[in-house]
Amino acid sequence: MTTRRTALRQLAVGLLAARSSRAAEASVNIRIDEPIGPIAPALYGHFTEHIGGVIYGGVWVGENSSIPNEHGLRKRLLDSLRLLRPPVIRWPGGCFADSYDWRDGVGPRAKRPRRLNFWQTDPQLAKAPDGPQKYEPNEFGTAEFMRFVRAVGAEPYFAANVRSLTPRDFHEWIDYCNTPAGKTTLADQRAASGDVEPYRVRYWGVGNESWGCGGDLTPDEYAMEFRRFTSYIPKFDAPLNLIAAGPNGGDLNWTRRFFANLAEKSPGLLNRVWGWALHYYCGTAGKGQALDFDVADWYALLGKASRMEDLIVQHWAAMGEIDARHRVKLVVDEWGAWHRAGSEVDPAYLFGQTPTLRDALISALTLDIFQRHADKVAMANVAQLVNNLHALFLAREDKFTETPNYHVFRMYMPHAGATSVRADFSAPQAAGMWRLAGSASIRGRQLTLTAVNSHATEECAAAIAIPGYKVASASSTTLASTDLRAHNSFEAPRRLEPRTAPAELASGVYRFPPASVTRLDITLA
Repeated sequence: MTTRRTALRQLAVGLLAARSSRAAEASVNIRIDEPIGPIAPALYGHFTEHIGGVIYGGVWVGENSSIPNEHGLRKRLLDSLRLLRPPVIRWPGGCFADSYDWRDGVGPRAKRPRRLNFWQTDPQLAKAPDGPQKYEPNEFGTAEFMRFVRAVGAEPYFAANVRSLTPRDFHEWIDYCNTPAGKTTLADQRAASGDVEPYRVRYWGVGNESWGCGGDLTPDEYAMEFRRFTSYIPKFDAPLNLIAAGPNGGDLNWTRRFFANLAEKSPGLLNRVWGWALHYYCGTAGKGQALDFDVADWYALLGKASRMEDLIVQHWAAMGEIDARHRVKLVVDEWGAWHRAGSEVDPAYLFGQTPTLRDALISALTLDIFQRHADKVAMANVAQLVNNLHALFLAREDKFTETPNYHVFRMYMPHAGATSVRADFSAPQAAGMWRLAGSASIRGRQLTLTAVNSHATEECAAAIAIPGYKVASASSTTLASTDLRAHNSFEAPRRLEPRTAPAELASGVYRFPPASVTRLDITLA
């Protein structure tokens, strides 16, 4: 009798598995024994520039502000950012960096000079009132930025001015930041500002977008400037990870000629380059609006975001033509969507926009791409942190909210520091792009699977297989809405948030909701 019951039970399980397999329109095959590489926590980096409302009105409100703050830094921002455990934050630009003299932002604030902001002539600011968006007060400088990154537990990443300063200026900024106490006059100046111990800044960008606002250089001209700026840098109190200004999107010529120029001078010069900075904004689609778009615009923009994968593969191959050992890694230190003006929370916030569910899916698609290429990408910095393009936060006066992008970054935190493993997704297409895509990582017995269902209206049933392993338990965290334009605002800050629930994977099939980002936390037996 017992044998018969066992046989019937096995038959029922087999029929259920067969029925589930037939019901599944997609599959996810996770191969834990095929690791890609460690996922650098720096893939979840951020970017702050002196543009619009990022610094003034976003990060910095001043010690005397009625807005709750810690030493002038907006407290609500600090509290939310700390929950992300941000690995690295880039500053002061962006295009602003190549007009910035670091000396303007050190010493007593009352004595710091006021300058024209690089972005002052942008037409969008023509009708904006005078203020820090047009005239840089330099209240927020090196010491204030270091206070900011230390407050949230991040490492600093400085972008040096190549277009309008000299190698000596660059070396002296490193001296100011990294020389041990009492060793140089610049170290004494740092101590006089309250920071006796060196900052030990590791990450330094040598220019920014040198093909454009960073000097309109050719790749050969920039290679020469890179050699000049990095030649015989004095030894300070920290090893330097130098990041070269890489290409605009798919400009493979910029990559090939820079690497060839360095190698032609001396193959050993490649050892100076820690990272190669790729910039890619997926732009916008259709009407170009952040909040006003249709289903066709939805698919068009998600498709453009998915181009990041091709850019990584193509530039990696181009780099390998010269750097066959791939000593240099990719650093995607500007990425995100770029919508037209109209949804900013303040008219003076240049390039400010209100992120929606669509932008959240762009965040997830991009992070999954980085994780699938964890062996190639060493750092990434979403642009930008607050009140700007692909922002995680919106703030104006005492109002504050987290955006859907913030929730995606928080959902993806378990991947950081884990090992990326091969995950083969097979699914139908939706408007020319894969309907289901994602990545997987392993840490001990904890498997994390993240996936995006890009279909605007239909769920995606996927058969999930983990060959050689059994599932002990699982839970799901999902960010989704039936409203593609769903977003958070000052009036409704919690309209779009993730939901966590137990996940039933006994049948081997999971149904991913339409227009969603999902994280499956799987404990292996």
